[in-house]
Amino acid sequence: MFGLQIKYLSFFFGISSVLSFFNIIYSYYFNLYLNLDTYYYTLLSSFLIFLIFYKFGIENKKPNIFEKILTIFLGYLLIPLILSIPFYLSIYNLTFLNSYFESISGFTSTGFTIFENIKLIDESLILWRSSIQWIGGLYFLFSIIYLIDIYDESFKKTLTNFTTLSSSESLKQATKIFILYSSLTIFIFIVLKFFSIRTFDSFNLALTIISSGGFLPVNDLSNIIRDNYQIIIVSILMLLSFFSLFFIYNLFFSKKNDLNFFYEDLHLVIYLITVISIFFLFFSFNYNFSNNLLAITTSISNIGFSLNTQQSNLNFVYLILVIIGGSFFSTSSGLRFIKIYSLLKFSLNQILSFSRPKNVFMNKLIFTKINFNLNEINKYFLTIIIFILSLFTLVSLLSLSGVDFISSFKLSILTLMNTVNSSIYGLENFNFNNLEFFTKSCLIFFMIIGRIELLTILLLLKKFLFKN
Repeated sequence: MFGLQIKYLSFFFGISSVLSFFNIIYSYYFNLYLNLDTYYYTLLSSFLIFLIFYKFGIENKKPNIFEKILTIFLGYLLIPLILSIPFYLSIYNLTFLNSYFESISGFTSTGFTIFENIKLIDESLILWRSSIQWIGGLYFLFSIIYLIDIYDESFKKTLTNFTTLSSSESLKQATKIFILYSSLTIFIFIVLKFFSIRTFDSFNLALTIISSGGFLPVNDLSNIIRDNYQIIIVSILMLLSFFSLFFIYNLFFSKKNDLNFFYEDLHLVIYLITVISIFFLFFSFNYNFSNNLLAITTSISNIGFSLNTQQSNLNFVYLILVIIGGSFFSTSSGLRFIKIYSLLKFSLNQILSFSRPKNVFMNKLIFTKINFNLNEINKYFLTIIIFILSLFTLVSLLSLSGVDFISSFKLSILTLMNTVNSSIYGLENFNFNNLEFFTKSCLIFFMIIGRIELLTILLLLKKFLFKN
């Protein structure tokens, strides 16, 4: 019997109850009474589960890695169940599956929505959709710390300057991450307000950007940002969910000047500059620079929303950027650039070693003294294999469900990378509301799979399929 650490999950039910309370206050202040009762039910339910989980959670037993993985997976199932209450009990007559689908999509920061017209939703429910993303982004960051044992030693170096990996100081770790995450959210909101974006839209957009989510408070981003200055600012702000959450802290507030503490972000800076330069020189065509910049940053940060610009010839390029993703300790998804870079460099060195056997080729990351070993390379390779298998499986399931192959392929990538469908991927008109039960269930499952580190799936398979 697995000892699930439900006390760990109680914290997020507590946050859900707090945000429910804020939504109640907001609804009263602006006289939004249509869905007011639903937030009371959510508040009571989440607070009751918080008390039960906190009271009866196991705290004297040290969980193994498999129990930790199952705990995280359980959270991705249970927390959205409570967060779906305002959708299910709202005046919009949503089915339970549609409500849960919307909640899972927000909590995993994917952004698929069953609402065809956001204008028809009252503002309190729009705010709730954005809040779900915010909780989900925080849950994802906490999950990385909780599952730190499965990651490579080189990745852990990016964390130890800000937080300790000791389980005895878990509360201190959680407080640091929560404060930094909340502070960046407020910072994004202030910047958006400074550039004359409506207060309600600025707040919802801040919750979306920091969590790398895809929900918008309007039908189209062009209804929020209109001039080039706003487009560039939003593009730059989206990079906050592309780089490590600790990048700014390590850069400006750290007393240690060791590059090892933000080596991954230095690689990401070079990667970003290279991509922008290539687009500017070869893929500009008739599109202005600000639109291209937005499309690049929204893809590499796995947010996904875009302006209504027809760039069908670049759909595949943007999907590649989505697959690569961002930093290890950020709210973005993707395979991670540093993994792909390390795997390519190792493979190239192996090839060169056969042609030049007398030469010594170092498997070393530039700007650092970090060497990646064969065990890490094997993990990177397995991650890519699992992604390909997951992609093939989901494409097959969607195709069998009646979705055309091209849409199935694009949608599968976006699902596994937790990125919203939009015009830059050629899926802006895809209707999730009309999907069958089986199709929605598959998307729900794979949205969760995409949010959990793909390596955890391999560990679970090893545990259950290869028992001693």
